[in-house]
Amino acid sequence: MFDWLQSFADWLIYQVIGIGTESRLGVALSFFVYDVLKILILLFLITVLMGIVNAYFPVERLRDFLNKRKLYGLEYFFASFFGAITPFCSCSSVPLFIGFVQGGIPLGVTFAFLITSPLVNEIALAIFLGMFGIKFTLIYAITGILLGMLGGMVLGKLNLERFLSDWVQQLIQNKNKVQEGFESEKAPFLKRLPHITQEAWGIVKSIVLYVIIGIAIGAFMHGYVPENFFEEYLGDGQWWTVPLAVILAVPLYANAAGIIPVIQVMVVKGIPVGTAIAFMMATIGLSIPEGTLLKKVMSMKLIAIFFGTVAFFIILSGFIFNMVFTTL
Repeated sequence: MFDWLQSFADWLIYQVIGIGTESRLGVALSFFVYDVLKILILLFLITVLMGIVNAYFPVERLRDFLNKRKLYGLEYFFASFFGAITPFCSCSSVPLFIGFVQGGIPLGVTFAFLITSPLVNEIALAIFLGMFGIKFTLIYAITGILLGMLGGMVLGKLNLERFLSDWVQQLIQNKNKVQEGFESEKAPFLKRLPHITQEAWGIVKSIVLYVIIGIAIGAFMHGYVPENFFEEYLGDGQWWTVPLAVILAVPLYANAAGIIPVIQVMVVKGIPVGTAIAFMMATIGLSIPEGTLLKKVMSMKLIAIFFGTVAFFIILSGFIFNMVFTTL
């Protein structure tokens, strides 16, 4: 689908600029130009599509929907799905987490959203689609949503409300003071589209630096890192490489736009797909900045339980990805 972009990148680097086709710099720059253009195009198109979805199904409607209906467990799916279609990283998801708790949504359901939101969103899907194709993107999206659902269910069963901060406990007690209701605009679609497009372009502009930095790192790795570098440390397929990848990722922090291009090159260099994706999920879903923000709403014990549960499911998904991808 994007062969024309690769041809353009090769023409620009090898003919216009005149860098040799066999040089490491030329390979790296061709990779960089191709991936930047491809990811930005996909990112804008999918962000517009998700903007249309969000315009007709805003946060307040989801909160009311989950509060007013007996869903027999489906509320975890709806919360995870909503987390998947909203463009939030782990840190920016925390304010919505507060709003959900404040609105009276069960804590386990709220955790399902908090887990899924940074792992799977339209930005991650756009980049993943461009780099790995539709089959792997669907597997990644479904796994991320299931991860959020299972994590939310497990955490919900533990009755962890007592470990919320005093500030949040007071919010729950006074939830009748929360502004409720949402009057959606009745404007027709064609009148909404320019605003949706403008918002999508704003999202793209706000993360374009992350895309460029991430792809630049990936391009450097693609052009300069020796073929056996990653295989030597994480590519031997031993069981411990998946948990090791998660542990190494937690101190880091990046959003999907910045880390997925790096993951692509890691896979090319020999790391199993599941190990690389586990590293990616831990980087964007478990971070020190997120833990710092969560201290406002959770005790340290609850943060430890949350991080431990999510880490466990990420490691489990890494093993599953490795098994699935070896059969495809």
